[in-house]
Amino acid sequence: MKITAEEKRLEETRNHQAHWKKWGPYLSDRAWGTVREDYSPNGTAWNYFSHDQARSRTYRWGEDGIAGISDNHQRLCLAIAFWNGRDPILKERFFGLTGNEGNHGEDVKEYYFYLDNTPTHSYMKMLYKYPQAEFPYARLVEENKRRTRRELEFELLDTGVFDDNRYFDILVEYAKASPNDILVKISISNRDSERAMLHLLPTLWFRNTWSWGYDRDKPSLKVKEGKIEAIEASHSILGQYFLYCTPCQNIAPSFLFTENETNNQRLFGTENSSPYVKDGINNYVVNGQLDAINPERIGTKASAHYVLDIDAKVTQTIQLRLCKKDLAKPFGEEFELVFRQRASEADEFYQRIAPSNLSQDECNVQRQAFAGMLWSKQYYHYILEDWLKGDPATLKPPQERKYGRNHQWVHLHTDDILSMPDKWEYPWFAAWDLAFHAIPLATIDPDFAKRQLDLMTREWYMHPNGQIPAYEWAFGDVNPPVHAWATWRVYKIEQEIYGRRDRQFLERVFQKLLLNFTWWVNRKDTEGKNIFEGGFLGLDNIGVFDRSAPLPTGGHLEQADGTSWMGMYCLNLLQIALELAQENPVYEDIATKFFEHFLYIADAMNHIGGDGTQLWDAEDGFFYDVLNLPNGEHIRLKVRSMVGLIPLFAITPLEPAVLDKLPNFKKRLEWFIRHRPDLKRNVACMETRGVGARRLLALCYVTPNHFNWEDKFRRILAKLLDENEFLSDYGIRALSKYHAVHPYICEVNGYQYRVDYEPAESSTGLFGGNSNWRGPIWMPVNYLSIESLLQFYFYLGDDFKVECPTNSGKWLTLREVANELSQRLIRIFLPDTSGHRPVYGNSGKFQTDPHWRDLILFYEYFHGDNGAGIGASHQTGWTGLVANLINNLSEDKQVVYQQQLDG
Repeated sequence: MKITAEEKRLEETRNHQAHWKKWGPYLSDRAWGTVREDYSPNGTAWNYFSHDQARSRTYRWGEDGIAGISDNHQRLCLAIAFWNGRDPILKERFFGLTGNEGNHGEDVKEYYFYLDNTPTHSYMKMLYKYPQAEFPYARLVEENKRRTRRELEFELLDTGVFDDNRYFDILVEYAKASPNDILVKISISNRDSERAMLHLLPTLWFRNTWSWGYDRDKPSLKVKEGKIEAIEASHSILGQYFLYCTPCQNIAPSFLFTENETNNQRLFGTENSSPYVKDGINNYVVNGQLDAINPERIGTKASAHYVLDIDAKVTQTIQLRLCKKDLAKPFGEEFELVFRQRASEADEFYQRIAPSNLSQDECNVQRQAFAGMLWSKQYYHYILEDWLKGDPATLKPPQERKYGRNHQWVHLHTDDILSMPDKWEYPWFAAWDLAFHAIPLATIDPDFAKRQLDLMTREWYMHPNGQIPAYEWAFGDVNPPVHAWATWRVYKIEQEIYGRRDRQFLERVFQKLLLNFTWWVNRKDTEGKNIFEGGFLGLDNIGVFDRSAPLPTGGHLEQADGTSWMGMYCLNLLQIALELAQENPVYEDIATKFFEHFLYIADAMNHIGGDGTQLWDAEDGFFYDVLNLPNGEHIRLKVRSMVGLIPLFAITPLEPAVLDKLPNFKKRLEWFIRHRPDLKRNVACMETRGVGARRLLALCYVTPNHFNWEDKFRRILAKLLDENEFLSDYGIRALSKYHAVHPYICEVNGYQYRVDYEPAESSTGLFGGNSNWRGPIWMPVNYLSIESLLQFYFYLGDDFKVECPTNSGKWLTLREVANELSQRLIRIFLPDTSGHRPVYGNSGKFQTDPHWRDLILFYEYFHGDNGAGIGASHQTGWTGLVANLINNLSEDKQVVYQQQLDG
């Protein structure tokens, strides 16, 4: 297959021939209110550094902006600011509610859409919708504070500022002529029926690295005078760059200069070291403060100031160019040619990725999913030791911090481009989110996906004890151990799509995961019985109790999901070891170790210790957590939740060809079959050979040819595929709808703990209240469910069928069930027969307006009954998995069609 231009750029980057990824969308959407910028005594990050302070206060660890870019170490930044003549401040960053202000936790209150992006960022496109009326900052805060957790959030559309189309569509596009030559188009469309004025301020600035007492050279911005004026940036490492700005209506923009320094006078009532401070341009444009900018036209922050008067329904375009060259003619036909080429090359690249039989709507959803993944890259900088001690030129942090958040992670030193879950709501890496991000990323850029997984296991991230950092609010929290699964999948995706087998990557990450696996065994198996705890394990409020806190009952919780995740972890490491063993026999012994450990975990899931306590409830046909009380009593917490479905994820078919290449491992396998019937009885199916003579390792016992009361797989599937339980029109719910009528209630010390089916937002403040696992649909666990069903299908084949939906009389193979689930998830984003997308619920603007209806937001999770998007609105991260589902489902349809043609 012919290599595309974008793939050639990726190859040049991989071979260090050209640094195409040096510049990218690495600015955060929010740097205020983060743990990194929090120097308070008690970790009150939201209050310590607010949105109101952000325009005046210098960031220590990273920058934010709208539609912005930076170099890969965020020394120099470019973003777009706006003013409609009515707002009290420049629009330099997205606004949203803090965790304390929102009735469902933190939430961005803006409308912006990531429309296109390529892996090298050779072409990028995003859209921001900016109201012409005064932005209702105070009203959004006040109304959301007034509402209860049982009410809907109050959104920007609800304020009426977009009524009668009184807004600007601001489309920002980037195209790279070379790695250090970035072309920019800003197209402003007045959607109103009347003329409207807009101040446009493309802004170039240096991240402040010089104010902290480390003797860093201070960079500078100044005007490059000549026939074409430009902003000239000089940096001791980056060298020189020039920002050229095209005139508009034959009028050149004004260049405004200030310093990226804190306005201490405004914030703290103390004297400024310079009259020119971070909010100087804001004060000049909005407040008319003429002395707020430097008349010498030098500084470390500068804007090109355009005042645009735009006719009704008209679009005006501004062109910029950031490059290292001193150009005599930065704009013209060559500029336009580069944009046309890069846009065409982006189309060519994604046509290579997408199956040919996709509909236009499916292509649109997939393209925007990949775009969101790539726009969600962020420069993430955090040196824990410096953060805890404070900087030489600043006040020492409070003593409480030495024993507070993350104080045991002093080794952590990050200075990398990472994939964020959501650059506004979650502008920090999260370990288990990142594992899922790697799957769609591997489809378009395996090198970046591998880099993400590799970094989490490097010594400047992973704790010396082997723990992988969870997320910046609490690096010591425990996420599900899905890193090995992602590593294996990324390895296989690169092999399948690009024909490359990166064993060096596989082996390097595998070696570090051995440390992490040992940490799990030593820290999370309290009684040494192969039954694991782990805390909330990413499922936030799914349990009866807060699983990350001490239990109100005392004792400890034996977790069905914790133990199942470890079973899955064993099998993932077994798969990797078997692959590596084919070239290095040493890994056969390690594969045997994980095979045996898996058998012990499988046995423990059903026969814990000698007292017969089981996580499996034979009467209900489901797995539950078991509460172990201090008095020795054991109580099953009978909540039908994702916790009881996760055992399905621990599955691996063993290919006979692989076993034949590894005689020592095969010999050990056969020994267990003959001599340890007590261990093999709970594992499906070590002895019975399935399709293609495969064998199967799985936690859920299955009888291939008939129903058996001990058949855990069929009994779990009966609930999973029941539309009155887990199966929604839009995927698998995290909690069974059974609990809508039958809530689970537990009385402890006179206090009632209760779990109800809640298909939308959470009604409790558990984990900040902005996440809910008690009924909604979550993409990552749905994706794992689909993969697991396909793994069972590879073993069981077309003869094994289940009723889907349960009690429907319709019998499907597991492959057909997996496809049905995929289709239901994809359906969330596609127009239905009425032309409405379920993701947008009852939002008329998104459903019917031609300027809104084809713009896709990838929410954190989805309503369990109607598929509406909930939670973080730009969490393309793991919700971007829908791009892979679209591909997989389409390719499967092609295979079935070809089989039909072949008879």
